[in-house]
Amino acid sequence: MATVNIQTNHGSITFKLAPELAPETVRNFEKLAREGFYDGTLFHRIIPGFMIQGGDPNTKTGSKDSWGMGGPGYTIKAEFSSKSHLRGMVSMARSQDPDSAGSQFFIVTSDSTFLDRQYTVFGEVTEGMDVADKIVSLEKDGNDCPLEKAQMVRVTVE
Repeated sequence: MATVNIQTNHGSITFKLAPELAPETVRNFEKLAREGFYDGTLFHRIIPGFMIQGGDPNTKTGSKDSWGMGGPGYTIKAEFSSKSHLRGMVSMARSQDPDSAGSQFFIVTSDSTFLDRQYTVFGEVTEGMDVADKIVSLEKDGNDCPLEKAQMVRVTVE
């Protein structure tokens, strides 16, 4: 089973991928990570008591107006499962359309079962939830963007 390591400027987060839950989502995430797509992107949306979200290539620029709207240039189909959105789950972010995910993902920092069967769970954090907790606790603006940079310096798959 493949493992992802996200080296951030606040520490490292490691999670195992779950191809048995979402094979196409895992394949897509691995491809993007191996290409360096996530390197230098930010966790651009943080909501205490909920999650941290990242994976938008638009966060590599200084313009916050476009953060949360970027992706790899394509979308993937949702792969809903019975896996619950408990603390430590890694899931795909999307718009209102269930099949609109591309590269953005979130790490659940507090149980969020209201998301079950509506978002694609594709991994689970095995180390570094303290880092996710640190990021979700950063001071933020009115759009849930952290005021201090929370950068994914390097994302690797082993």
